[in-house]
Amino acid sequence: MTMKESLPDDGVDDVLALVGRSREDAPGPRTGPTTGPAPQPERHRATPWPEARAVAARAGAKAAASRQPVPVPLGQALGRVLAEPLHALTDLPSFDTSAMDGWAVAGPGPWRIAPEGAVLAGHAPAAALDDGDAVRIATGARVPVGATAVVRSEHARTDTAGQLHARREVVPGQDIRPRGQECRSGDRLLPAGSTVTPAVLGLGAAAGYDELTVHPRPRVEVLVLGDELLASGLPHEGLIRDALGPMLGPWLQALGAEVLGTRRVGDDAEALYAAVTGSAADVVVTTGGTAAGPVDHVHPVLAKAGATLLVDGVKVRPGHPMLLAELGSGPRHLVGLPGNPLAAVSGLLTLAEPLLRTLAGRPAPEPYRVPVREEIQGHPYDTRLVPVALRGDEAAPLHYNGPAMLRGIAAADGLAVVPPGGARPGQALHVLDLPWTAVSAYGEAQGVCFT
Repeated sequence: MTMKESLPDDGVDDVLALVGRSREDAPGPRTGPTTGPAPQPERHRATPWPEARAVAARAGAKAAASRQPVPVPLGQALGRVLAEPLHALTDLPSFDTSAMDGWAVAGPGPWRIAPEGAVLAGHAPAAALDDGDAVRIATGARVPVGATAVVRSEHARTDTAGQLHARREVVPGQDIRPRGQECRSGDRLLPAGSTVTPAVLGLGAAAGYDELTVHPRPRVEVLVLGDELLASGLPHEGLIRDALGPMLGPWLQALGAEVLGTRRVGDDAEALYAAVTGSAADVVVTTGGTAAGPVDHVHPVLAKAGATLLVDGVKVRPGHPMLLAELGSGPRHLVGLPGNPLAAVSGLLTLAEPLLRTLAGRPAPEPYRVPVREEIQGHPYDTRLVPVALRGDEAAPLHYNGPAMLRGIAAADGLAVVPPGGARPGQALHVLDLPWTAVSAYGEAQGVCFT
């Protein structure tokens, strides 16, 4: 019996991951008079990996069209996406201001020093300046009427007669920030679809906003399925630790979701049906139960709930049993992740990320490719997602990348998209950023949720 015949798919991938080989390197069935012809490539209903991501993105965009933008206070807008352009509500600056500590002067020098004292930020000037007058001024203070320039403190001196002299040439308008220098009232500052970063919050406040109109966060609930999972302690007597429960909530939050909670559901079809149909979430994420085993209840529950399967299996390793369904009650979705940890990560990046991104109104990140440092074994006819570490201008594949393993992804900067057949050293591969990877190869913030 061959390795493929004696182990389930995920078991084969685990073994091959440990020995650094791909499935096609495993010994195949022998041909001959007693064994028959070599097996043909698998033909199943699974969706090609790029198409599955496109289906998920379209599903999110369709659902987003029925969701109304919401105004939120500045303090709650961080990480959200602008639902409409940001227009200036005032000129910036809204009046002529001093760019430096120094002296506001009128006309050519030397200047008579005004007795009124300094003009400070937040206070209106006491009087206009006549030609030949000078008054102390602070950075950010409103420039008095009649002032033609600001002379920096270090570029000025006073004499015993109470006059101010410039140590270098004074140019009209120097060190004055004129009204409207940055923008005029009504100017478009940012387009719709921009992510609200800390700098956007500052710009919005300066432009006069107390709240911003943004796309609502997609609400997500996580259902961790299985009787064999432990919430604490060491594995024992056939029970294993739940690795997905602690991981999925923060991961989904990093993708921009509002996570309503993570619930444990045993291997009970009725309990799963009640949890799925009773959830208040826009997206329900389940773990495990997507295959056809005796306790794999996701497909029957979806059928009973009147759901429409949009993706039922993906041609990707690990994680091919993943699925995406539109639930019958409104524009809600269920993402079914495989139960193995790295396979679940594959499902997150394949289906959950594009679904949640478009549901939240986020633009797709710019794709980029990185040459791989060494050969990466491929699957004969499916895409592989392999954890990689970015080392300079190259991506180094990491070991421990079997479906049940998290050791590789925990040290990874991203996942390389390996085409069927594998990749040779130096071949440029598309790299999927992890949601906490703040800077892409283009030096831009990608997929970061500020929470």
